[in-house]
Amino acid sequence: MSQVIKKKPSLEKVSPDFGNSILVKQNVKNFKSKRAFWHFHPEIELVYVNKGKGKRHIGSHLSYFNNSQLILIGSDLPHNGFTDRLTAKGKETLVQFRPDIFGEAFLELPEMASITKLFERARKGLLYKPETKKRIGPKIEQLAGLDNFGRLVGLLEILQDLAKAEDYELMNADGFALETETQDNDKIDSIFQYVNANFKDHIALEDIAEKANMTVPGFCRYFKKVTGKTFTKMVNEYRVVHATKLLSESDKSITDICFDCGFNNFSHFNKLFKEFTGKTALQYRKEMKRMIQ
Repeated sequence: MSQVIKKKPSLEKVSPDFGNSILVKQNVKNFKSKRAFWHFHPEIELVYVNKGKGKRHIGSHLSYFNNSQLILIGSDLPHNGFTDRLTAKGKETLVQFRPDIFGEAFLELPEMASITKLFERARKGLLYKPETKKRIGPKIEQLAGLDNFGRLVGLLEILQDLAKAEDYELMNADGFALETETQDNDKIDSIFQYVNANFKDHIALEDIAEKANMTVPGFCRYFKKVTGKTFTKMVNEYRVVHATKLLSESDKSITDICFDCGFNNFSHFNKLFKEFTGKTALQYRKEMKRMIQ
């Protein structure tokens, strides 16, 4: 079961404009996410990207999206920013708000039961499928043009729609234990940044442990405790996620993609790719081409 961070204030301070309880940001076209760091906050986060591509890293979940996405992230669930880039008509809409935005008494009303349950499910991260994404995405984008009261009412309606939707998957289903102090979160952030910059090369445990100012055994225990997985598994997942990106966006051979992503053994790459995605690299590429066509 995932643990809620209680010890320190969040890495990211969410500050809505004066007179607002909801923060709504909209980024258009060639946007490079400034939130691409490992962070958490007590606010619930709703993200809709209508046309864009990028990596998802939410709790223990790693994946790559190509085209659009609609996700709901609960309180204190660690995550990275999402958008690598937007297409010509691409737009990312970010909505952040406190779980008690409507007041504790209001949330206890029987009419709010479904939304209260939604907030609890969101602690594991919710990824919505095309039907809900197509229906609710435009409503999320419209929040940016509403006045203060209109945003509040609009958000309530969106949350009720999301609470009723059944076409979603839990991204952090196995839970994510993060019981750390602020300096530990900074340490984890620096580790992920290093992996992001160097995953195409061999990363020795000795090197990453040294960067974290720890012994190798101490680093391995620390990383497993904080993330719920071994460092080697996390790096391999990072490489597979990058492979899915190249398979969908480039015409490179699967062999070239294997080595471009940091794998030095093709059969090992195939085994890990199928283990992580549930299909072979060739099957994945064929499915992506059919979707694009």
